[in-house]
Amino acid sequence: MKQKPSMMPLVGLLFVFNIENARNEEREELIVSKNINVDAELSELFDILLRPEFLSYPPSAQEKYIEIISYYLKAGDTFDNLFEDMDTYFDQAIHDRRHFMEILLGCLGHYYSEGRFII
Repeated sequence: MKQKPSMMPLVGLLFVFNIENARNEEREELIVSKNINVDAELSELFDILLRPEFLSYPPSAQEKYIEIISYYLKAGDTFDNLFEDMDTYFDQAIHDRRHFMEILLGCLGHYYSEGRFII
């Protein structure tokens, strides 16, 4: 039986949105300018802030992020534990944390596929 994966890598992945991250006014303004409860705006935010970093990871690390999110979505997790201790620059509360993670998973899957074709 496969062991339950840790969510800790996801904390690192989402650290770009955390107020404990080094101050960067341009990034902070971008984050607060987006309504994270609107799929298109959330995806755009992921594209701008997470895509470059995600593509810099080796494929095995990219797969691990995808596997962790997939595991917890399939398990019916609410992701409350992931977000409860995270202070972010988001201007709104995340209305549906599972949906947030579903959007993230879709974006990461797209980046992963895209990265496999970069020469």
